[in-house]
Amino acid sequence: MFTNLRHDIFCLTLFLLILSCSAFTPQDYANALEKSILFFEGQRSGRLPPTQRLTWRADSGLSDGSGYHVDLVGGYYDAGDNVKFGLPMAFTTTLLAWSVIEFGSSMKNQLENAKDAVRWGTDYLLKAATATPGTLYIQVGDPNNDHHCWERPEDMDTMRSVYKVSSQNPGSDVAAETAAALAAASIVFKDSDPSYSHTLLKTAMEVFDFADKYRGSYSDSLGSVVCPFYCSYSGYHDELLWGASWLHRASGNNSYLTYIQSNGQTLGADEDDYSFSWDDKRAGTKVLLSQGFLEQNIQEFQLYKSHSDNYICSLIPGSPSFQAQYTPGGLFYKGSESNLQYVTTSSFLLLAYAKYLRSHEGGVASCGTSTITSDKLVSLAKKQVDYILGNNPAKMSYMVGFGQKYPQHVHHRGSSLPSVRAHPARISCSDGFQYLYSASPNPNVLVGAVVGGPDNRDGFADDRNNYQQSEPATYINAPFVGALAFFSDQ
Repeated sequence: MFTNLRHDIFCLTLFLLILSCSAFTPQDYANALEKSILFFEGQRSGRLPPTQRLTWRADSGLSDGSGYHVDLVGGYYDAGDNVKFGLPMAFTTTLLAWSVIEFGSSMKNQLENAKDAVRWGTDYLLKAATATPGTLYIQVGDPNNDHHCWERPEDMDTMRSVYKVSSQNPGSDVAAETAAALAAASIVFKDSDPSYSHTLLKTAMEVFDFADKYRGSYSDSLGSVVCPFYCSYSGYHDELLWGASWLHRASGNNSYLTYIQSNGQTLGADEDDYSFSWDDKRAGTKVLLSQGFLEQNIQEFQLYKSHSDNYICSLIPGSPSFQAQYTPGGLFYKGSESNLQYVTTSSFLLLAYAKYLRSHEGGVASCGTSTITSDKLVSLAKKQVDYILGNNPAKMSYMVGFGQKYPQHVHHRGSSLPSVRAHPARISCSDGFQYLYSASPNPNVLVGAVVGGPDNRDGFADDRNNYQQSEPATYINAPFVGALAFFSDQ
């Protein structure tokens, strides 16, 4: 009996020890927050400022747009290549701004860095939206040509083709997402830079009007230039409702409330969708509009609280409407390619919704006959965040540069090739492939990058050529910035 008791005590002690070893402190989250923002400096295109901290990067794309007599210098490379894709860049900027709006007060000494990351995106989007009347420039670089090369952005010699949407070739999806990004960012800068904020909001309104007036999907207008890379599979209705929702929040203008009420049903207000990404904005829109009801008591938005509950309940194991898939190690799993993008967006929505519920007396999520408290949402989000940071079966952090064990062979051109400082001579398009296939770790650490992540059995191949798992992306990190800020302040 005593032997069994000692065994039980030993097992319990070991379990608690494992728990304590895997628990992250607020300082750990603050460290991860700093790195998650720093990552965006590694994705910068254009002329880098003196304050650039990832010093293995250098200026690139300095003539972008010049062949078309427009200035399209700046912005972000979306992932591991050298193309500037407008749809994911705008979504990244929207989510960075939303992270600052909801959790900026928890960012402390990282707030200015986060705002700089937002501004790097919006400075470019403003150029793209205002360079030519009646036109939105939505992409620089032909992905089909770019992907035939493995070269540093500083060495790019592929044609920097420029693509746009217009009244004749509409792109309501990318235009409305651009409007959302500019509107959300106008809230971020409202107090610190009122003039810039005003410009952002004014431009957002104009771009949204353009998106709404000339309806159509950019996938239909541009075909193989954007598909299958960032094809608008969900169509453009979700972006129109999302863009209007951000304009309403940023401006307080009742015309957007009227727009949402009049067009909501047509644009998918009654459709429940269970993922949130650069392509599909429906779940995010429901949560965003629920804030109007829960925090501001806008009765017209009560419907969106119900739909937000449906989304939240789908993620909660044991809920009557539970339908999410989790790996054996507890990671939310949506797809084999870049799955962590869905983990970071859902974690952000859980935390934002928990915040809105806490502001509303008796605020809970209703799942059939049961109720889910905000604490439950925070707990589920924490499990996802902790998994990414290393509390997982592989005991690996999926954020580069965080923890003792993290991916070394990241699918990223600039990170995997010698930097221009270490190797000033140009490395040509085809010569770079030796570095793609090399077994050596990346010479330049892309600090803060969250990679695509493990498979549905928690397996991860640290293989540069396995882009599904090893490629980082701006839209994986953007919502993670907000989630990390929240936990750094608990």
